[in-house]
Formats: sequence, structure tokens, C-alpha cells
Amino acid sequence: MTRFRWMSAILATVVLLSGCTPSLKKDTEMVQKPDDTEVETTIIPNIQLSENYYKTLIPYKESASRGLVVSNIHTKYDMKEVENGLMRISQNEFSTDKYFFQEGQYLSAETVSYWLARENQTKDKGPELQGLNPSSLDENEKEMDPVVRAQKAPIYLSHIVEQNYLTMTDDNKVKLGGVSIGLALNSIYYYQKEQYGEYYEEPIPTAELEKAGKEIAAEVITRLRAIPELADVPIVIGLFKQEARNSIVPGTYFAYSVAKSGQNSLKDWVALDEQYITFPMSSPDDIYREMNTSFQKFKQEVDKYFSNFTSVIGTGFYQNKKIQSLEIEIPIQFYGTAELIGFTQYLTGVMLDQLPKDINISVSITSVNGPEALIKKERNNNKPFVHIYE
Repeated sequence: MTRFRWMSAILATVVLLSGCTPSLKKDTEMVQKPDDTEVETTIIPNIQLSENYYKTLIPYKESASRGLVVSNIHTKYDMKEVENGLMRISQNEFSTDKYFFQEGQYLSAETVSYWLARENQTKDKGPELQGLNPSSLDENEKEMDPVVRAQKAPIYLSHIVEQNYLTMTDDNKVKLGGVSIGLALNSIYYYQKEQYGEYYEEPIPTAELEKAGKEIAAEVITRLRAIPELADVPIVIGLFKQEARNSIVPGTYFAYSVAKSGQNSLKDWVALDEQYITFPMSSPDDIYREMNTSFQKFKQEVDKYFSNFTSVIGTGFYQNKKIQSLEIEIPIQFYGTAELIGFTQYLTGVMLDQLPKDINISVSITSVNGPEALIKKERNNNKPFVHIYE
């Protein structure tokens, strides 16, 4: 159990997510009709944390393919970003003030598993369940040599994420208003030359990955339109490029397209320029140099506080080559509550002095015992939220 133990005397308490003053109105009870034979009562929470977040329906429904992400996505960072990034893209089509979020309900774990397979592995299934990855067989219907297969027919598609967006009708009901699909693609194909042997890597060129991703997306739209409930709703499809298995930053979405209501194909693709960068950097490119300098000054101030070495790692999120947010992790030894409070207070001041004012910043202080303190600052707000864990 946690509670607020301390708040810097020089800083005013602010709401963690700005622009979200809670209302005292009661939650709204609605009726949800998944099909013609089933009627469910659902609750729409009155409070929305901010315009960047969707309201979710209660009771919360887990994804029909929940659990597959753990086995299909390489890193914990990609697991988080493949879903959060898709939600961010979805806001371009489904506004947070008109739509409610629900995890995907139309693609089952079995369906997703078949779609992620190689084409030849599902030849006994119907066309709607054929694997979306290339066949591992050569022109003579024999298994390719592992090296040849890695070069000519790698596994492109590693996971599929579905998100549903619902709207309210005039007769006090909620209905499906749109669907978003994230296609997680491998930037590196990992393979073995022999069973139980060493793993090898085959990088997949970006142009090749993009071409394969768009071809897969076109087939996915065709299959989704064959599902009666999805025949006439807008469908957003995003292409996500996974990072390597040993990466400490997540991959990002690099393109998305929309099949408007009733359209059976994707139209123009929108290119996305998003990237996660780790700080400090030893030799940064020009677009990262200013941020890297600020971060190094911040780190130097942290090092002054502790006589022993303290690791300080930052992850910056860039859109269109401009930094939007910075997350910092500081692992420390645990010295007691008084010293932790003093360090957190000191760190808050350093953050305000050394780091940019126009970005969102989150600083997490941890020890071997777990989370110790959290500092969050909204863009252009000089009154951070500070939380000491007990």
C-alpha cells in the first residue's frame, strides 16, 4: 500500500495528468449489443484522465487473443509500445471525446495463431485462415535450406494487435464504431541451421519489410471485411517495426492507413517519423545533441549527490525529429526515508533547471526493494507531481 509521504515545500501539488479535473457526476449506464441475441449492461466512467486517453467500458473485456503478445513480441518495451503506439495512431481516426476503448473482440487466439504461421503450414485450412508469412517451401515443394529461407522467405509478421473503438447511439446504447489493427514486423529474422543449434541473425531491409507489411495489410483488410460485424466500419492498420531482442528501447510504428467505412481496400499510406533514443549518447547526431548535452548536465548533478556510482539512463521519444517526452530511470542503494526524501527534493530542482521545459518528463527512482519515488512533469508546467512510495 502506498500513500503520499512528502511533497516538496517549494512546489505546489498538481494533478498528475493536467486538464482532467474530476467531475462528481455519476458514471453512465449504457446497453451494449454485441449481436442480435445478446444484450449487456455496461458502464461508461464519467472521469476521463486527459484528452490523450480513451474512456474504457466497465466491465472490462480482455482481448480475445490475449496472451499471445508475450510469446510473439521480442522485448517488454515492444510489448508496451505496439499497443500504446496503435492507440496513439487511432486518435487520428477515432477521437477520444467521441469513442470508447475496448480490447479486440473479433480475432481469436486461434485465428491470430493461424495468420502468423507460414502459408504452407496452414494449407489444410480455409483461405480465411491461411498463414500470412511466406512459405518455407521451394519451387519443388521441398523445405528450403535454413540460410536460403532466411534470405528469401523470412518471417515478416510476428504479431497482430486488435483494438475496438465504440460509440454511443441516440437510444442510449454503445456500438462498434471502428477497429484498429497493429501488425508487428520483424526487423531481424532469427533462425537456426539445425535443431537445438545456435541462433543466427538475418537483418530484413527496411524497404523489403515495408513492402511485405503493406501486402499483408491488404490481405488482412480483405479478411476483416468478411467478418459480418466488421463489414462496414472504419479500420485503421498500422505497421510496427520491432527492435532487436537485446534492445533497451522499443520499436515504433512507421506507417498507417485507413479503410473507410464500406471500403474493401486501403488507400494512401501515412508515413510516421517516430523514434526512441537512449541517453546519454557518446557521439549524438545533430538532432539529439542539444538534448544529450542537457541530459549529461542532469546526470553530472546526480553524480555530485552520491559519492558512489549511480547509473542514470534516459529514453527520449521523438516525433518528426523533435523530442516529445523523456523517461529517466535512476537505480540507487536504499539509505532510509530521510535521505530518499532529500535526494528526491534535490532531483526535482535539478530536473527543472537542466532539462527542457517543453516536454513531458518522468523520473523513476528505484532500489533493490522496488520503486522508491516518482517525479512527473507535464509539458510547459513548472510544478511537478512528486510521489514517495512507502
